[in-house]
Amino acid sequence: MQSFEYNAAADIDAAVHAASQTGAKFVAGGTTLIDLMKLYVERPAVLIDINRLPLNRVESTPDGGLRIGAMVRNSDLAHDGTVQRNYAVLSQALLSGASPQLRNMATTGGNLLQRTRCYYFRDTAYPCNKRKRGSGCAAMDGYNRIHAILGTSADCIATHPSDMAVAMMALDATVHIRGARGERAVPLDRFYLLPGSTPDRENVLEPGELITHVTLPPLASGTRSYYLKRRDRASYEFALASAAVVAEIAGSSIRRIRIALGGVGTKPWRALEAERVLEGHDAGADNFRAAVEAALKDARTHRHNAFKVELAKRTLIHALTVVTS
Repeated sequence: MQSFEYNAAADIDAAVHAASQTGAKFVAGGTTLIDLMKLYVERPAVLIDINRLPLNRVESTPDGGLRIGAMVRNSDLAHDGTVQRNYAVLSQALLSGASPQLRNMATTGGNLLQRTRCYYFRDTAYPCNKRKRGSGCAAMDGYNRIHAILGTSADCIATHPSDMAVAMMALDATVHIRGARGERAVPLDRFYLLPGSTPDRENVLEPGELITHVTLPPLASGTRSYYLKRRDRASYEFALASAAVVAEIAGSSIRRIRIALGGVGTKPWRALEAERVLEGHDAGADNFRAAVEAALKDARTHRHNAFKVELAKRTLIHALTVVTS
């Protein structure tokens, strides 16, 4: 690991000011960043420790929603009573990820900013457009079983790894950001960027900007939610396909529904086409099948990951069945 300067920020303004230095990175739990530094994938000149910042609370908002500080640990969020009662999909997603030890360290903000688990991104012996734009993508003709089938481009097929972000996408989360030019709020479905020809830019954060908290809107009475994750083994494994479903049900009718997919997209994937098929219609096998076909119609597969199309369809059908039963 290369040498770097260490700065423990005393408050949010100090953290943002320190981040204006060239090559600066924030570090919280460090469950991703430190690993990547050891692999020489990340090489920050300055590490700004934000563990002292007062961003570790889960609070109700005046409108009945939820405010989640960026420094809230994944384990604390998963076991929060309000989250378990009102936002079960989020608790389920968090508990399906990583290990208890990592969940005790990982933070809300850090989870949103996870880097891909692409083998070639993490191995500097191979070209990777995420590490160095224009260098090439070794995954295209390499072993791409875990790679994305939605939102890909000619320059990148890396999959976004977060479970939490998939659940938050289905919950219409908003990311709140502080930077040198002030504060702004970005809906999560606009926070992440598709790779296109610039896969090294993964989200809308500008240099020096800090995620301070995430807000979730209140859910209508009768809303049900569920997160289902398919993976190679039962624990400490990333999704091959996952589905987060949040639905307001009235009798056999789906009044409102939000669907997000994980393990298959270059970002947490909002399945808008599936939502349009289902919203305002009856729950049932025929409509579910039409919805999953719509959700995966634009899938682009490679040599080793074509199985993900059917796996994602079956995963989503199972999640929809659970939510509407």
